[in-house]
Amino acid sequence: MSAMADVYEKLGAFYLGRPLDPDSGETLAAPLLYDSKDLVTHAMCVGMTGSGKTGLCISLLEEAAIDGIPALILDVKGDLGNLLLTFPELRGRDFRPWINEEDAARKGLTAEQYAHAQAELWKNGLGEWDQDGDRIARLRAAAEFAIYTPGSEAGLPISILSSFRAPADAAELDADLLQERVGTTVSSLLGLLGIDADPLRSREHILLANLLTNAWKEGRDLDMSSLIQGIQEPPFDRVGVLSLDSFYPAKDRFELAMAVNNLLAAPGFQSWMKGDSLEIDRLLYTPSGKPRVAIFTISHLDDAERMFFVSLLLNQVLGWMRSRSGTTSLRALVYMDEIFGYLPPVANPPSKRPLLTMLKQARAFGVGLVLATQNPVDLDYKALSNIGTWFLGRLQTERDKKRVLDGLEGAGEGALSRRELERALSDLGKRVFLLHNVHEDGPVKFKVRWAMSYLRGPLTRNQIQELTAGQELEGAGAEPGEAAAPIATPEAVAAEPEELSRPLLPPGVEEVFLPLPPGEADPVYRAQILGAAKVHFVDSRKGLEAAEELCLLAPWPTGVGGLDWSEARPVEISLDDLEPEPTEGGRFTPLPESGPLARRFTTWKKAWKDSIYRTRRFPLRQNKTLELYSRPGESERDFKIRLAEVAREKRDRESAALREKLGRKLDTLLERIRRAEQKVEKEKEQAQSQKLRAVMTVGSTLLGALLGRKTFSSTNMRRAGTAVRGFGRASKERQDVERAEDDLQALLEQHEELEAELQAALVNLATEIEAEVADTTTFELKPRKTDIDIRLVAVAWVPCREEGGFLQPFF
Repeated sequence: MSAMADVYEKLGAFYLGRPLDPDSGETLAAPLLYDSKDLVTHAMCVGMTGSGKTGLCISLLEEAAIDGIPALILDVKGDLGNLLLTFPELRGRDFRPWINEEDAARKGLTAEQYAHAQAELWKNGLGEWDQDGDRIARLRAAAEFAIYTPGSEAGLPISILSSFRAPADAAELDADLLQERVGTTVSSLLGLLGIDADPLRSREHILLANLLTNAWKEGRDLDMSSLIQGIQEPPFDRVGVLSLDSFYPAKDRFELAMAVNNLLAAPGFQSWMKGDSLEIDRLLYTPSGKPRVAIFTISHLDDAERMFFVSLLLNQVLGWMRSRSGTTSLRALVYMDEIFGYLPPVANPPSKRPLLTMLKQARAFGVGLVLATQNPVDLDYKALSNIGTWFLGRLQTERDKKRVLDGLEGAGEGALSRRELERALSDLGKRVFLLHNVHEDGPVKFKVRWAMSYLRGPLTRNQIQELTAGQELEGAGAEPGEAAAPIATPEAVAAEPEELSRPLLPPGVEEVFLPLPPGEADPVYRAQILGAAKVHFVDSRKGLEAAEELCLLAPWPTGVGGLDWSEARPVEISLDDLEPEPTEGGRFTPLPESGPLARRFTTWKKAWKDSIYRTRRFPLRQNKTLELYSRPGESERDFKIRLAEVAREKRDRESAALREKLGRKLDTLLERIRRAEQKVEKEKEQAQSQKLRAVMTVGSTLLGALLGRKTFSSTNMRRAGTAVRGFGRASKERQDVERAEDDLQALLEQHEELEAELQAALVNLATEIEAEVADTTTFELKPRKTDIDIRLVAVAWVPCREEGGFLQPFF
């Protein structure tokens, strides 16, 4: 890694390129660093084809990934899969499968020669921007990259079924917000059916909206099948003041149900039902808490399908966003590489409302929206007013330029005038952009750095398949925080002589029956011991509290020995699932001989409470430095994510304080440097003036002598003396100049040292906070005996099936 990396390789700073000198247009040496926090006020990138817009946006996404910021990327054109084409060793054979062979043929090169040339081009290009293969390796290690292909199995499939699930916060959602989500979901679905529905006039839209609203308010999930059933037989009999059949007759509802059914039955639609769930938390982070860059390639879809998926995804993001706590730091990015048609200034497609909502509200939750387009007229004016960062490249038409100028003019104190902005926008070359950031003093023109990803252009279907064929995402297909369920091996017990009648139990001994699984009949019941308890764990000093429900099945003790609760196994069943009576047709094995049952159950109940007190612990994770503890039920992955967010906020606060503290010193030094520079100029002028007077005096004396005056006249003597004194004063002035220049140099060195001190302090701060995040340990909450509520210890009749002379329990 080059020495320059120490300047840009720090948390919270995105290395996007280098600024250009405003006078010469030359690239300056210092990197252009963009504060990640500024993205919570969103960004827009505008530039015509060939402006370098894709390279800039990919560079920004690379920087976010290195900084641990997850991203959801809507890839409309199909070229953002290039983010997976990263080759740390920069070898020709790594580039070979991804080159455009037509380009090689046009240059008269074999594919291998062209691949080698591309590798050299990338190596040299990265070197010019102080990057290398080590930084590419760091990018690959920082995040997991995945290409999803909705409606196709070319890449990783994604299932849309979760989009019809009831939002977790449906009960608390404001009525307007709930209707907004319902309306967008319904409009997207109807668009996929080819129905252009007005939310206020369309029967289809109103019916489906009522179905979703009714289900979600009750906390019920819907899928396509239940939606079809609901269309035919809605759970309500009136719509507004009209009866259901008057508003939408059964025959007409059947036609709509058939249309949805035909969509569901279409072979191509099955791809929409497979793959990972469209759940934002799972898409942004792996089960271990590693950030994920999820690329949704939708270039293969038609317009209706694209709108359907984009709207569903944005709604899911809104729901996830509102479930998070507020933050001032950047938590996640949502990027769309071609906004045309999704946020128009006039029409209202299903995607427009969630996009506008995100632009207004997402900043409070640390979610940054980045939109790219070739024409600024593609964006609604209300959207432009909510975007804080504009990356402006070469524009196609004067109308585009006027739209940008209208938006930028008077953007705040320090902004350039309209004439200056127009001039700046007129001479933008390839990979040169004008950056307008409301958090900075004024626009900056800069050249985009070399992308670490190989920008080969849109990926083909076969290339996407090749990229994802061997890719196994961490935790793919599993619920977040949920381990794969082990394959249960039923306990095989030799069948005992059957007792047809149900054994009688003495008074004081409870008995319960475990339910028979659906589809099973004629069970054989075998007795075990069931214990159910609720345990509270409290740590008042740390302010922590947790509760746990326990339900254990223990084998019946043999002989007269005590019950060993350590041999008990947990069962996934609640007390409400237990049945008071056996299933009809059930048979029973004999109850083991075990002495006076009532007395023994009292002993076993007390023994279980003692066992819980001695052995039961509630594990949590803690970070002592940040004074942060995991919450009950919070997975290690989620705790890591929350810990990283808290650390990022702390880093941003302390970085800002450090910059403010040393920034004042830098400002003072800059003022002293300015005055010192003025003094040097003044001393130089005085020295030059004195030298000129001395020379003129000598010249006058010599001229007088040449014109016939006496060589040693008194006048000539006086002039000669004046000249000598003039040269003496000129010498003194030169010394004053040297002293002033020495003072200036000393101040410049102080400024350089202070700047280095600031950068070193920021690096140290980042290192310290990384160490703080890593300082995570496990601790356990212990229960008090008074906090252990033994709810049940009873004879549990466990249903079994008989196979080959053995009893196989269902639990």
